[in-house]
Amino acid sequence: MRHGSIPGTHGRVRPLTLLGDPVLRTACEDVTDFGPQLAELVEDMFATMYAAEGVGLAANQIGVGLRVFVYDCPDDDDVRHVGHVVNPRLVEADGVVLRGPEGCLSLPGLEAGTERYDHTVVEGRTVTGDPVTVHGTGWFARCLQHECDHLDGGVYADRVTGWRRRRLLRQVARAPWSG
Repeated sequence: MRHGSIPGTHGRVRPLTLLGDPVLRTACEDVTDFGPQLAELVEDMFATMYAAEGVGLAANQIGVGLRVFVYDCPDDDDVRHVGHVVNPRLVEADGVVLRGPEGCLSLPGLEAGTERYDHTVVEGRTVTGDPVTVHGTGWFARCLQHECDHLDGGVYADRVTGWRRRRLLRQVARAPWSG
């Protein structure tokens, strides 16, 4: 039995920001107000992530330049991790570097083999301002690194190299959403 509400049930689905929008390439600002507007933003982010069938979403992916992300992502042992981090800082990314398929709600329909560490630790705050530390392994570690990149103005395509990068950039140029 669940205790508490399901994230996103009180939120509204917002339009996704697509690659090419400058907000995706701008480092996000720290949150300073932990009031009801932040709680509403987090609810909207969960609702948007679920509607888009994603496993993570950064605030700038809905056009908001604040350091916030949400996630509902399994790790490699199929353990589900659900939560959010405000003002996250990637404090550890280590272990084995693995290349795996990575996609993004801001680059819909595309994916590429992207190298990421298989262990990650992120520190930040909850929506109420309490400290939080999130440990991720495997797929979940990839998700945490991906969302932290977004908040720093990056996308996974920046980490793709060689022929994979050339192929991905051709796909972006041909994508119906690419302007």
